[in-house]
Amino acid sequence: MAQVLEFKLPDLGEGLTEAEIVRWLVEVGDVVAIDQPVVEVETAKAMVEVPCPYGGVVTARFGEEGSELPVGAPLLTVAVGATDASSASPGDDGAAAEEPSGGSGSGNVLVGYGTGAPAARRRRIRPEWNTAPAAPAAPAVVSAPSRPAPVAVGEVNGRQGPVAVVSPLVRRLARQHEIDLRGLTGSGPDGLILRADVDSAIRQAGEAGAVTEAAARTAAEPVVAAAPTLQVGAAAPATAERIPLRGVRGAVADKLSCSRTEIPDATCWVDADATELMAARAAMNAASGPSGGPKVSVLALLARICTAALARYPELNSTVDTAAREIVRLPGVHLGFAAQTERGLVVPVVRDAHTRNAESIGAEIARLTELARTGKLSPAQLTGGTFTLNNYGVFGVDGSTPIINHPEAAMLGVGRIMPKPWVHKGELAVRQVVQLSLTFDHRVCDGGTAGGFLRYVADCVEQPAVLLRTL
Repeated sequence: MAQVLEFKLPDLGEGLTEAEIVRWLVEVGDVVAIDQPVVEVETAKAMVEVPCPYGGVVTARFGEEGSELPVGAPLLTVAVGATDASSASPGDDGAAAEEPSGGSGSGNVLVGYGTGAPAARRRRIRPEWNTAPAAPAAPAVVSAPSRPAPVAVGEVNGRQGPVAVVSPLVRRLARQHEIDLRGLTGSGPDGLILRADVDSAIRQAGEAGAVTEAAARTAAEPVVAAAPTLQVGAAAPATAERIPLRGVRGAVADKLSCSRTEIPDATCWVDADATELMAARAAMNAASGPSGGPKVSVLALLARICTAALARYPELNSTVDTAAREIVRLPGVHLGFAAQTERGLVVPVVRDAHTRNAESIGAEIARLTELARTGKLSPAQLTGGTFTLNNYGVFGVDGSTPIINHPEAAMLGVGRIMPKPWVHKGELAVRQVVQLSLTFDHRVCDGGTAGGFLRYVADCVEQPAVLLRTL
């Protein structure tokens, strides 16, 4: 007889206490192997796939896509030792979920930290529907009142068992239009609910809603006729949209609020002539030839300038220990850079940037940026920064007031580089000008230090040869 084990949302590290279900990778009735990814979740740090430490048949899932679960909450139950349809019968869904006691599992681990066993190909065990109404089955056992109800399991047209839906698209379409799949009779094989079934239910619901709305308008016509005429241009009150602050957006909100609350920041800025920097970059990339490797980006050059400036002004590569009332100067530069993605603003970190040249920094920035765009950054790649570089010029703006990435002590903002009138060698000329903004924690240094740092960065931008002393 199969043993039903419960798999809980594991500790995702970095102090994270909750995660949002983005996409289920398995359905009830699927056969899973040890360490096979079963769900994709989004935390405040990154999007990760969570592997199941047990092999067997999925008998229940807990939580809808888009819902948020705390660490330690049940994710799914697996019938270990079930290899055929009888092992995944609806009765198993109602079995008490047992806590794992060791043995066949690999432990609650994330992808990349498991046993390394190859994931088995997904195999579906289709539930058998009885032709005659079955006796009511016991509902899934709930060990605590706060446990979320399993999805895709329930009574379907008087029959207990998994809802016969395979396509995540069909489930999503039903959720968007508030269609209860448990009330539909599927037109596919073995009662499988197809998109056409959901579309038909949506049309029926729309027609019923239209009839109800028409009846309401008819009943309200006498009242409307007696009411005073609305003024021209008056608009009916609209319902405000509420967007939950969670995931990446919530983490950003918390960090920015903490920065503004705890850090007494100040900002200084300067315009710099970047013409020589752009010429030096063009020469470097031309020297590499058509197949001489990746091109050096402006961001990589600015990052290298920052590491040189931090070597001269280590006060800005520090943090404040408020409990001990101490300034902690950090031994190495872990350079964060702001990257805008579809999931929101993230700050990947280039480790040991002080040991890298511009080409190495550029290659690492490119690698981390690609991971950010695909949502594959790990929490470790998004934490531990000591100084942040923010190139908001990519948005077409000249300047901004950076908000320090708490608990760091400073952030350098870079605007767009564009042609502007500039006095060059005593004459008016058109030069490539950029605005640089430095926001710093006034507890770690005074304006003289911050101004010295910013002036050194500007000097390197205007005369890249200044960097030769530190290369």
